[in-house]
Amino acid sequence: MVAITFDTLKYANKLKAAGAEPKLAEAEAEALAEVFELNLKEIATREDLKQMEERFDARLLQLEQRMIIKLGWLMVVAIGAVATLVKVL
Repeated sequence: MVAITFDTLKYANKLKAAGAEPKLAEAEAEALAEVFELNLKEIATREDLKQMEERFDARLLQLEQRMIIKLGWLMVVAIGAVATLVKVL
């Protein structure tokens, strides 16, 4: 999880200095801190991205192997078809 600090007191004091009502400034600061806390749980870390990249690489390797097998079968069928045509003609 990402650790970001949000100083609610400093934020509320800035709002109060700008002319906001003290109760409103404090409520807004608390609400914003809550939003940060909830949304930061969803942020991907470098470790998350590394794991995703490793899974992607593994799947890509599997796809490459399947394509090689299919291409091999296609070549076998094509050679068989050419050999059959050579015998027939």
